[in-house]
Amino acid sequence: MNRPRVVVVGAGFAGFETARTLSRLVRDKAEIVLLNPTDYFLYLPLLPQVAAGILEPRRVTVSLPGSLPKVRLVLGEADGVDLEARQVRYTGPEGDTGTLEYDRLVLAVGSVNKLLPVPGVAEHAHGFRGLPEALYLRDHITRQIELAAGCEDPREYDARRTFVVVGAGYTGTEVVAQGKLFTDALVRKQPGRQGRKEPRWLLLDIADRLLPELDRRLSTTADRVLRRRGVDVRTGTSVKEATPDGVLLDDGEFIETRTLVWCVGVRPDPLVSDVGLPVERGRLLVDPQLNVPGHPEIFACGDAAAVPDLTRPGEFTPMTAQHAGRQGKVAGRNVAASLGFGARHTYKHNDLGFVVDLGGVQAAANPLGVPLSGPLAGALTRGYHLAAMPGNRVRVAADWMLEAVLPRQAVQLGLVRSWSVPLDSEAPEQARVPGAPEKD
Repeated sequence: MNRPRVVVVGAGFAGFETARTLSRLVRDKAEIVLLNPTDYFLYLPLLPQVAAGILEPRRVTVSLPGSLPKVRLVLGEADGVDLEARQVRYTGPEGDTGTLEYDRLVLAVGSVNKLLPVPGVAEHAHGFRGLPEALYLRDHITRQIELAAGCEDPREYDARRTFVVVGAGYTGTEVVAQGKLFTDALVRKQPGRQGRKEPRWLLLDIADRLLPELDRRLSTTADRVLRRRGVDVRTGTSVKEATPDGVLLDDGEFIETRTLVWCVGVRPDPLVSDVGLPVERGRLLVDPQLNVPGHPEIFACGDAAAVPDLTRPGEFTPMTAQHAGRQGKVAGRNVAASLGFGARHTYKHNDLGFVVDLGGVQAAANPLGVPLSGPLAGALTRGYHLAAMPGNRVRVAADWMLEAVLPRQAVQLGLVRSWSVPLDSEAPEQARVPGAPEKD
């Protein structure tokens, strides 16, 4: 008797938890296949620390074969879904194509960089969704500080030491917080720095405050810490145009810079809209049990799914890692239940609070609605991340201890170049390489 096959597309927070939960429940009674472009789960919340030289790249990646021994990993990027044939088409890392037949399908493809129709942004900005982008930014920041040290032109010197981040949400705020400390550490090692201005960081957002999607008290704490650190925080401000030499703001000011980091948000992976099923703003519509109405064999969770928020009737759950991970667990249980293992569950979750790492010992947090800041919030934030990571906890903690007593290793490896990580990419987890096959 053939075992039923469950195909999980995507190994982010939602896909990883789906596969892990399902493998524990069905054991060897079903074949579980995980389709993902890479062989690791990426713990996104710690990515800014990779860009700032605190954590090494492998610290924030967890091996899929090592952590999911009962799940068959297929390396590839999903190209489409044939609902009638019950097949998923994909392209492998070496350009080979294939199909996966399924009895149950879980779409957990996540999200990609959100683009806006701003002239020059696609050509001159870089996002922050994948490991290649973090490695590029780490090298790029180091390179700009080192190139500036050899500049004789004052304007070029200032431009190379000016860094602009657009988007004051969770990611943008943490990138600026870590980045400012990183560049300050780099210039402290340079001779003859007396009398010179510190590196300049700007954080821009069209909203009226930082972290507009979070509690206002978190916004106030983050704003205070960044301004005290010397960050130029500008709310109610957007970019009108990006050029090779800088950015033009909507108030007419031109900021000369060689660095534009785009953190304005994310959009669901385009694969979701191409499936041919009803969507809500690019997210696949599902019921509270994460099932696609009319298709009992298809489930969706995480950023790819518009999940009804039962704590706020009429709304959908926001696109956060907290929801994605918990939805993945529910999806795993419900897929197992559809195969005869256990009972179905309805997804309902009240936010337990958020943590925002502001670099050093500073952080903002509101566990269970209690606002915290300073070293206490910093300790809580790091503790939360260690508890939430599915692996590498000892290595991450060791890196944090070493970072507290040793200077950071700031060198350019040159492994990821600018053209390898375009902003307009449907696969931010993969760097483009020469001769790579193009998708049809």
